[in-house]
Amino acid sequence: MAQALRPIELFDDEAALAREEAALREAARVAEALLFAAAEPLEESEIARRLPDGTNVAAVLARLKDDYAGRGVHLTRAGRKWFFRTAADLGWVLAREQVEQKKLSRAALETLAIVAYHQPVTRAEIEEIRGVAVAKGTLDVLLETGWIRLRGRRRAPGRPLTYGTTDSFLMQFGLEQIGDLPGLEELKGAGLFDGRLPKGFDVPQPTDDATLKEDEDPLDGDAEAALDLDFLEAPEAPEEPDAPEE
Repeated sequence: MAQALRPIELFDDEAALAREEAALREAARVAEALLFAAAEPLEESEIARRLPDGTNVAAVLARLKDDYAGRGVHLTRAGRKWFFRTAADLGWVLAREQVEQKKLSRAALETLAIVAYHQPVTRAEIEEIRGVAVAKGTLDVLLETGWIRLRGRRRAPGRPLTYGTTDSFLMQFGLEQIGDLPGLEELKGAGLFDGRLPKGFDVPQPTDDATLKEDEDPLDGDAEAALDLDFLEAPEAPEEPDAPEE
């Protein structure tokens, strides 16, 4: 007796792919609505919570990012947060009467760079790298901008505070992740290192993992009070004047 022929599964496969595509398209619409309605960047986990169970959130956001690639706004990621931002080449259209942001001092810029590359880092470690004392006002300015934060306390004598960057830092400088900061070769190419560098000099690979390190304890109590106490026994360092422009 002849064996029965197996049914052709081609149409079943096509139907399954069509259902997957429809589900992805609908999930992208939901994510799009959430991001447009949000007053602040949304955590990827928050977007996932609003989507059907089993949805591949990474695929949904990648699809949405591709959809907006050539438009006037782009879907942008900073750390684990997502938001819509005006396309960089169209910034001039919206630049009407904006209040000019006060420029950071050289001391603040250097301190910010050290925190970004060396985090988690203490004030003493910042001072060791810069070679001069860090004024409390410098750290206050960076904390007020929201670009750095107090992470915890180092398990060392005096339990000094440790500093790290924030998602606002990534958004301000157009970075998706802290690892996008330029490395040594890129800094050389930009002309930021013109002279001969010391033997063995290198730029560390930055990380902004929010998890406390083995030598860090969580903050206890009010963060602002902790910062005041951190400077209590140290004389206030004067703010360094910027070098005159040529």
